[in-house]
Amino acid sequence: MGTLTSVAFAAATNIRFRSFHCNLREKIKTPMPKVTTPLRERYCFPSPGETHGFIKAVKCLGSDQNGIDGGENRDTKSSVIRDSTLETASREEDADDETSNSRSSNEFGSDKTPYVSSRASTESPIDPTYSTFQIDSFKLMELLGPERVDPADVKLIKDNIFGYSTFWVTKEEPFGDLGEGVLFLGNLRGKREDVFAKLQRKLAELAGGDKYNLFMIEEPNSEGPDPRGGPRVSFGLLRKEVSEPGPTTLWQYVIAFILFLLTIGSSVELGIASQINRLPPEVVRYFTDPNAVEPPDMELLYPFVDSALPLAYGVLGILLFHELGHFLAAVPKKVKLSIPYFIPNITLGSFGAITQFKSILPDRSTKVDISLAGPFAGAALSVSMFAVGLFLSTNPDAAASDLVQVPSMLFQGSLLLGLISRATLGYAAMHATTVSIHPLVIAGWCGLTTTAFNMLPVGCLDGGRAVQGAFGKNVLVTFGLSTYVMLGLRVLGGPLALPWGLYVLICQRTPEKACLNDVTEVGTWRKALVGTAIILVVLILLPVWDELAEEVGIGLVNTF
Repeated sequence: MGTLTSVAFAAATNIRFRSFHCNLREKIKTPMPKVTTPLRERYCFPSPGETHGFIKAVKCLGSDQNGIDGGENRDTKSSVIRDSTLETASREEDADDETSNSRSSNEFGSDKTPYVSSRASTESPIDPTYSTFQIDSFKLMELLGPERVDPADVKLIKDNIFGYSTFWVTKEEPFGDLGEGVLFLGNLRGKREDVFAKLQRKLAELAGGDKYNLFMIEEPNSEGPDPRGGPRVSFGLLRKEVSEPGPTTLWQYVIAFILFLLTIGSSVELGIASQINRLPPEVVRYFTDPNAVEPPDMELLYPFVDSALPLAYGVLGILLFHELGHFLAAVPKKVKLSIPYFIPNITLGSFGAITQFKSILPDRSTKVDISLAGPFAGAALSVSMFAVGLFLSTNPDAAASDLVQVPSMLFQGSLLLGLISRATLGYAAMHATTVSIHPLVIAGWCGLTTTAFNMLPVGCLDGGRAVQGAFGKNVLVTFGLSTYVMLGLRVLGGPLALPWGLYVLICQRTPEKACLNDVTEVGTWRKALVGTAIILVVLILLPVWDELAEEVGIGLVNTF
């Protein structure tokens, strides 16, 4: 009974690993020998009964390129492996019980002398281009990587949903970040939007609506446009669990809540800092003198918290209104958004928030609409606060206690906002050391500056998403490089350019993923809206240079 069991186990193991290596051989285009028990040990593959197979596979990556044996011992073992492989193949052709028992004894290391075939090996050795470490790495990546599209489903989908009247497939390529999907290349046989809708409907009928996602993208490395007009298209197939974002976890909610509390604190700090002319001298010295080391008693700030709350409420209101704009635009489109992750900043109160898409966008128009809705909502409230604040600052009936004194040099931080303030407050008020303004001016100024930073055309910012949807990913790359250069040279953003650039590089540098229909262009008015927004962003973030500031009277410019 033990002999029969070992024979069955060896045969099942041989078949299992021969199929695995056959698939791997097709992927790396390298002829490989059949897998026997000794070869499995060399590659550190677990047998069906082992429970620590993953640990063995990881340890295998640390071995050198010659495997576990070295020198002449390895050569001898390789010879025995090849002979044992031919022995197994020969014995599979015979149904004799005695031969099966002998093969079982040889495979599991009995005392008997292994049978050595006199025929020459027909299997080619492993291509020296691929080392053992590389092959093991391929196997581990396949084990840990995302689930791939079933080849049987690929054939079924190709034969049933594509055809002469829709899209004639001529070639298949890997699709996705790790090649976990399939990209169908070929010739379009109709209007792309109608063909895409028909293919999606057929795919849902064939495989159900919860298994695969079909993408229409521009054909990579296309040699020319489509004869029907526009770019050539191809269709990508991915599993839903691979292509769609995962749900928000409990830890993400906790992190978002902690960041929101920190943003409240930074907004209150901004309100306290705006009263710099009222703060105790030791507090002002600590925050303005680089040589000050010993921190003052923070209890001295408590009396100024109440007067700092209106400005903090204004900054927080703009942030929440911005996020509300995103969510209101996403609801009609049936797009899910993540909880916002607010980023605290002591200079502006906040750098805005990171809001992720939790579902795949249907088309580029949806991407533009949702991306612009937040900045436009936040900018509308910021402009209202800024305008009302300027009016209250010039109102002679306004109580002096309602105004705060800020350095006039702050108005040189924005060309557009500085010129508007100069035109409203007048030359005499602006051409001074300090300027008396209402706290709403500061709230509106900070809100517009934060909105402008988030509308920069780079990465996954609102501006990057809008440019990617309106003009395509290639244009976004060009805009992004230009933005990084201008931030690095401090042409935009002034002293905030460096911290903002680091924030984008760390958190928001990756462009948004493709839409289901990533080919159909948006309307002309959407492109014009995005272009106008980018121009306003540049005007807000462009500082006032000294010559212009001196000429128009924005602050006092020291010349030596």
